[in-house]
Amino acid sequence: MDCYWQRTGPRTFAPTRHVGGAWDLDTQHIATLLGVLAHEVERDRDARRDDGLQITRISYDILGTVPLEPVDLEVTVLRAGRTIELVEARACHGGRPVVLLRAWLTAGYPTAELAGTRHEPMPAPDEVPAWDMTTLWDGGFIASVEVRRHDLGPGRAQSWVRTTHPLVADEEVSRLAQVAGLLDITNGVAVRVAPKDVSFPNLDLTAHLFRAPAPGWLGLDTTVSFGPEGAGVTTSVLHDEHGTFGVSTQCLTVRP
Repeated sequence: MDCYWQRTGPRTFAPTRHVGGAWDLDTQHIATLLGVLAHEVERDRDARRDDGLQITRISYDILGTVPLEPVDLEVTVLRAGRTIELVEARACHGGRPVVLLRAWLTAGYPTAELAGTRHEPMPAPDEVPAWDMTTLWDGGFIASVEVRRHDLGPGRAQSWVRTTHPLVADEEVSRLAQVAGLLDITNGVAVRVAPKDVSFPNLDLTAHLFRAPAPGWLGLDTTVSFGPEGAGVTTSVLHDEHGTFGVSTQCLTVRP
């Protein structure tokens, strides 16, 4: 299958080989599961209401590794509202929660005259050299993604990423869910130390969005920081080919 996931039940999904992990080839790279969770939040919203509340924050807690086996998803509205909602989605394997998503959804307002940011633009994708990410990382997911990267030194890089693989087979998936399915790659595009020498998996991922991402390349202006006692943070300013649309962070556990 060319896709990452197949729906095998109302809210059950089976991974394909393209979901294979980078730290452990027998487990999932969690990136695309994050996208599936966002996809289910949007499908649940569309089934409940027709006013188009937009997702402006997605915050994931990763509770453990997940084998390359089916997962079950469930969605719950934690805070219902006419203009603001807080929704939780949960992915479970074998009855055990493995990833939790909490998403804030907000109503849109006409603020075009107020729009702006001081985040600096990135070089265009065709101005950045291609990079074979499989020279540093293993796994089916890494092999499935096209990357262009400008290396700015240890823990610092500007990258553009995209994939031709559908997130879920035979389903229309929003651009936001597609982006959510790529964001976890940020921890691997600007490494401070080679992963064969140091382990630095992320425990979470949170993205704040001030506009909807556009189709095309996803840009990541990424900085990785390690502290002196085993903690780290990966921070990325998020771009599309029109400019900046948000920021993301990941909490790292750094283990020599």
